Amino acid sequence: MNEQYVWDLQEVDETQVAAVGGKGAHLGELSRIEGIRVPGGFCVTTDAFRRIMAEAPSIDERLDQLSRLHPDDREGIRTLSAQIRRTVEETAIPDDLAAAITRALARLGAQAAYAVRSSATAEDLPTASFAGQQDTYLNVMGPAAILQHVSRCWASLFTERAVTYRRRNGIDHRTVHMAVVVQQMVFPQAAGILFTADPVTGNRKAATVDAGFGLGEALVSGLVNPDVFTVRDGEVVAKTIAAKQRAVHALPAGGTQEVAVDAQRQEQPALTDAQAVELVRLGRRIEAHFGRPQDIEWCLTDDGFRIVQSRPITTLFPVPETGDQENHVYVSVGHQQMMTDAMKPLGLSMWQLTAMVPMHEAGGRLFVDVTRRLGPPASRAALLDVMGRGDPLVRDALETVLDRDGFIPSLPDASPGGPPAGGPPAGGASAPIETDPAIVTELIERSQASIAALERDIAAKTGPALFDFLLEAFEEHKRVLSDPLSMQAIMAGMEATWWLNDKLYEWLGEKNAADTLTLSAPGNVTSEMGLALLDVADAIRPHPEVVAFLQGVGVEDDDFLDELTKLTGGTEARDAIESYLDRYGMRCVAEIDITRPRWRERPATLVPVILDNVKNFEPGAAERRFERGRQEALKKEQDVLSRLRALPDGDRKADETKRMIDRVRTFIGYREYPKYAIVSRYFVYKQALLAEAERLVRAGVLPEQEDVFYLTFQEFHDVVRSHRVDGRLIQQRKEAFRSYQSLTPPRVLTSDGEAVTGAYRRDDVPDGALVGLPVSAGTIEGRARVILDMADAELEAGDILVTSYTDPSWSPLFVGIAGLVTEVGGLMTHGAVIAREYGLPAVVGVEQATRLIRDGQRIRVHGTDGYVEILP
Repeated sequence: MNEQYVWDLQEVDETQVAAVGGKGAHLGELSRIEGIRVPGGFCVTTDAFRRIMAEAPSIDERLDQLSRLHPDDREGIRTLSAQIRRTVEETAIPDDLAAAITRALARLGAQAAYAVRSSATAEDLPTASFAGQQDTYLNVMGPAAILQHVSRCWASLFTERAVTYRRRNGIDHRTVHMAVVVQQMVFPQAAGILFTADPVTGNRKAATVDAGFGLGEALVSGLVNPDVFTVRDGEVVAKTIAAKQRAVHALPAGGTQEVAVDAQRQEQPALTDAQAVELVRLGRRIEAHFGRPQDIEWCLTDDGFRIVQSRPITTLFPVPETGDQENHVYVSVGHQQMMTDAMKPLGLSMWQLTAMVPMHEAGGRLFVDVTRRLGPPASRAALLDVMGRGDPLVRDALETVLDRDGFIPSLPDASPGGPPAGGPPAGGASAPIETDPAIVTELIERSQASIAALERDIAAKTGPALFDFLLEAFEEHKRVLSDPLSMQAIMAGMEATWWLNDKLYEWLGEKNAADTLTLSAPGNVTSEMGLALLDVADAIRPHPEVVAFLQGVGVEDDDFLDELTKLTGGTEARDAIESYLDRYGMRCVAEIDITRPRWRERPATLVPVILDNVKNFEPGAAERRFERGRQEALKKEQDVLSRLRALPDGDRKADETKRMIDRVRTFIGYREYPKYAIVSRYFVYKQALLAEAERLVRAGVLPEQEDVFYLTFQEFHDVVRSHRVDGRLIQQRKEAFRSYQSLTPPRVLTSDGEAVTGAYRRDDVPDGALVGLPVSAGTIEGRARVILDMADAELEAGDILVTSYTDPSWSPLFVGIAGLVTEVGGLMTHGAVIAREYGLPAVVGVEQATRLIRDGQRIRVHGTDGYVEILP
């Protein structure tokens, strides 16, 4: 019976997390690595913890109460967790369990000093570190004290911070168990932490060593600033030596004490350079063994280094796998597509299969490798130009990488290449195109015909034949997307916008003049979508019974449309919503991920926006709003042309400008159409794939339809062929996806793992203002509404929307706001285009806007100059 309660560290490996917890499993695995010295010890297993929990009075009832508390109910969590801890600590350890622990102590030396350390089954995992959630006790002496501290470790599973962390991460308290590691105490001269990758930049080639005198507790608890060594390629490349005034030392009778460090010793380094290099060599060995960067706790004694802990660094953004040792530079696709959330494997692979350029996956996001485009001077200049016009932070980040000696070798200019990373060709690349609205009409008709053919041909396809058909459909998808005429039309609108902004600033001193000239541009399917929802509100507003019913509709109530017909005016309301869904139901937030639920699948998503429109607008608002914008643009055009004619050579300038205004108004609306067409095709693909998934569920191959979202397209194809699925793979993918959701993707990433953020480098902004990119002119003051999920939107007239990103699905909110601030975006991304069409002052690319601006604060958005002021 004893064996299941106590295991020697030497018997333990990484696979035994369920028995010895994350820390115990890691320490056991560490002690098996050649050349790595780990202090001896043993683990008290989770079986012992389960036995104590079974014997502790009224624990079940309290755990039930705990699981019902809201994560923000701090007082409730504090009270209840303290009661549970007290109960666990006061539960007597059964004699046979106590005997097993004391026998293990006798083998190592009963009167020696030990560290008694918590090791939960949900800590030090690749996806959640739980660092510092549970307790460690140092320099514990004697069997009685050790048994007491083992009880304390069990109880520390229920500290307030551990309970709150689990609630926030959706982890059930009952599924986490506590083992305890009892380890021989090390009395070091110096101790600290080694990160085998730079924890701030993510650079995998630079290791960081934090070091202080005495026990590592002084650093972990923040008592002293450590010495910091940066080691790269076997040498110290940077170091900061701190004044270390305090240290923590072990007391002879047990426990620890804070002591002052001698004045002459405070400024001495805790390690020599040679020792720091040696430590990193050991760290690299540990990293290679575990296969990912590690956060390692170490001690230095007279006879060398001891490793007392190693856990994965969970905050680093993963690096795309290339299989070579070359340097690479990657640009985020999500920042250009206005969708920086993690995507599921089916979503990633579908976007890769239908994209115009090869893409790499990392951390649930897609990246384009721009290394080859950065080599030759001409293609580098073109790439930097188009990136800079879109998002100056990307350009600055790329320039930062280019400034590093030798990271990107210079190459001779080749013949002209294809389009740059995930975007249109560089400025000036388009052939001349006449300004003729018939061109746009023809392009839209072609696209609609292609989608109609897809819907017709896919209808009869099932099983493996569906996947073969889809691979052909993806080729047609790419053919439509790369239609040269379509590319020319998009570029014509964008280049005319740039021309107007550049020339009218040069000639008239007007900043961002094109913003007003593009108001209510015709044929923009995304801005029409926002206005069309105002028309839906007009159909609902006259019927109080319908309005009252909709106010009770929840996010999950997707059968509400059928209920509507039972109410007075409900049939008209339903018809209005249905016809809106027929045109726009394929859209949704984060729509480039095919796995996201579409409005047609979750129509209740639109209800809060419809109700805001009912409350905040008068009947006929859509038409009035569009007409007002059109008149303003016309007035601006007349004003600009008359001022130009008064200049030297004014007639030529005015004529050229008039040509460009006509061009921009003809083509800028079409800029939004290709994305609409892509998403329309995606919905057709998705319906066919979900029907296939449903057949697999009925055949007992899959437990749930949406499990296919965690397979790539090819893997899904294989499952349909073989009728066999690897359930473990799906489970691993679900866990990986959860961990990726908490990561922030960088705009630019290098193969060294460095996340390069870029900066604006502007000095024309007031102190304390948040800098961004001006994308829609005007200044507006109002209440900030920080909204991360469209379903949570409750807007009043005059509110300013602050969010991380806006893709086209957010456009219905734009009709009800006064201004826009986003963390991600560029001059030609969807949010910017629609903000200009609606005349909303907007600043995008404001780093950490949703954290720095609080919901409800008053802010002033300077859409012409590109900054946001937080007002008192």
